[in-house]
Amino acid sequence: MKRLAVYCGSATPADPRYIELARDVGEALAQRKIGVVYGGGKVGLMGALAEGALAAGGEVIGVIPQALEGLELSNRNCTQLLVVPGMHERKRMFTDLADGFITLPGGVGTMDELWEAVSWSQLGYHAKPVGLLNAFGFYNKLLEFNRHMAEVGFVRAAHRAIIIDAANIDDLLAKMAAHKPVTSVLQLRAEDL
Repeated sequence: MKRLAVYCGSATPADPRYIELARDVGEALAQRKIGVVYGGGKVGLMGALAEGALAAGGEVIGVIPQALEGLELSNRNCTQLLVVPGMHERKRMFTDLADGFITLPGGVGTMDELWEAVSWSQLGYHAKPVGLLNAFGFYNKLLEFNRHMAEVGFVRAAHRAIIIDAANIDDLLAKMAAHKPVTSVLQLRAEDL
C-alpha cells in the first residue's frame, strides 16, 4: 500500500484523544512511507492527520470541493492540494489515488465516505481494503449494526468481511496488508443474490 485514503472528521471534539489519534495516524503512515489522501481540510481531525504526516516527512494529498475551498478551510501545507467540483468527484478521487481506505472517528461525512467504500467493494468497483480504526471503542455500535444487517440478510455472506477493523493503527495496517478481495455482486451467481 503506497497511499491510503483516510476518512475522518473536520470537527474538534472536546476529548483531546481524537486529535492526538489523528496526528499519530498521520505520523505512523508517514513513517511507513504510506502517503495520505484525505479531505484537504486544515481543521479538526483532518488538520491533525495532515499535520502528523507532514511533520514526519510524509506525502499528503488533499482533495477538497470548491465550495469548502472557498470558505478558506483548505490546507495549503499539503504536498498537493486538488480542488474538485463537488463531493462525488472528491470521493472518486480518493478511490483513484489510494490503495485502500482507513476510517478514523468522524461524523456524517465520514460515514458517507466509509459506506461508499464498502458499497463500491461489494459491487466490484474496487478491490481495495476498507479499514475501520475503532479507537476508544468509537465504532463498537456501528460494527454491531453491521453484524445485525448481515444476520438479518441485508449483507451477503460474501461481503461480511469487507470492513476490516482494529483498535490501533499497527493491527489495522497488518490486517489490511493481508486483505483478500471479496467476491463482488457482479461475480456472484443469481441464486446467491
